Amino acid sequence: MNYTPRLKERFAKEIVPALMKEFGYTNPLQVPRMVKISLNQGVGEAITDKKIIDNAVEEMTLVAGQKAVSTKSRKDISNFKLRRGMPVGVRVTLRGNRMYEFLDRLVAVSLPRIRDFRGVNEKGFDGRGNYSMGVPEQIIFPEINIDKVNKINGMDISFVTTANTDREAFALLREFGIPFKNQNK
Repeated sequence: MNYTPRLKERFAKEIVPALMKEFGYTNPLQVPRMVKISLNQGVGEAITDKKIIDNAVEEMTLVAGQKAVSTKSRKDISNFKLRRGMPVGVRVTLRGNRMYEFLDRLVAVSLPRIRDFRGVNEKGFDGRGNYSMGVPEQIIFPEINIDKVNKINGMDISFVTTANTDREAFALLREFGIPFKNQNK
């Protein structure tokens, strides 16, 4: 079975020529590409209740379509009753076809479900062609059953690209369909 995600095909057929024309690249391999998408969710309440981290791992696995892992604290912080090695978050890194599938679901289904959504903030670029954004609630993803959610948590989504500048990364993500507030940077 030869399955290719919709956005991967669109990248090869439409996005590469559009970015070559916009930035004046002479070779298609100069066009920036998406390397990975990292999802991260901090779950500080897991210090007192261990079930919270299990629920977070389960929800993140449903959202990503790939097994999520818990992150452990690196040092002791007595004010927060935190010990080294305690689970404090959940993360998953998507590459390849799963990355394109997640991006497609994020743009087409999940982002429009955010209450009072006016577009994604374009200030999340890091200067090296990577972009990070926050999602206020995990219930915007259709994979999560709202009746089974006992605590609403946000999550961070980071897009890692091969772009050298923020302008190139902005153009790449805009072509993938991410709805920025200000479309022309």
